Amino acid sequence: MTPGVRPLVAGNWKMNGLRASLGEIIAIRRVAEAGAAGPAELVVLPPATLLMEAASALAGSPVGLGGQDCHPKSSGAYTGDISAEMLKDAGAAYVIVGHSERRAAYGESDALVKTKAEAAISAGLTPIVCVGETREEREAGKAIAVVSRQVMGSAPSSKGAIVLAYEPVWAIGTGLTPTPADVAEMHAEIRALMGALSTQTSEKTRILYGGSVKPANAEELLGLANVDGALVGGASLKAIEFLAIASCCRVIGAGRV
Repeated sequence: MTPGVRPLVAGNWKMNGLRASLGEIIAIRRVAEAGAAGPAELVVLPPATLLMEAASALAGSPVGLGGQDCHPKSSGAYTGDISAEMLKDAGAAYVIVGHSERRAAYGESDALVKTKAEAAISAGLTPIVCVGETREEREAGKAIAVVSRQVMGSAPSSKGAIVLAYEPVWAIGTGLTPTPADVAEMHAEIRALMGALSTQTSEKTRILYGGSVKPANAEELLGLANVDGALVGGASLKAIEFLAIASCCRVIGAGRV
């Protein structure tokens, strides 16, 4: 954890969840309102089809809401896309941009991710900018170089709060995670890079770890220097697992957040 920075635990539901899944969001809200989730800021990022109903379910609660992607334009003839303004209107406060699944499947470049992040800030959202290397890049000793390039190319120039999420591509959904030393090294590098950007001070930028985060490894990961929370995938679909991860911030960050 970074002293003086409130940790953030965000749940990326990806292409999962129907209306029946809103019960999980309600369960998260109840625990958060009871003060039993610890000091972390909690954010749920469901599919767009559930955003407005999720916003209604979370209204007045300490749990935030986010979208999983946005178009760089505010409106136009872009069938199937959703703008940052639309997400804001639906009740979102955050949006993920540059997730590795979109970089790989849709060929999203650093430049496009940066434009999306700037669109999010313009709409009043906080972008969660994702970066991460492939297995081949790590084995070739290029992990830091790749992530550094992504950070410098994807972080917005616009003034406004952003969140960085380091998600090694080879760890997402595989059950594999980097060693604690590797995570700590990468997060320290990202922290240093953010100090060279004008968006906000490096000390205040929250840097999340993502990639097979689960209750069994959350305590160790969230206890590392410069790890200010987690971007959780599959484990965020069940309130009990998501909250168990969030509770690790209370144990590790006690007296330091």
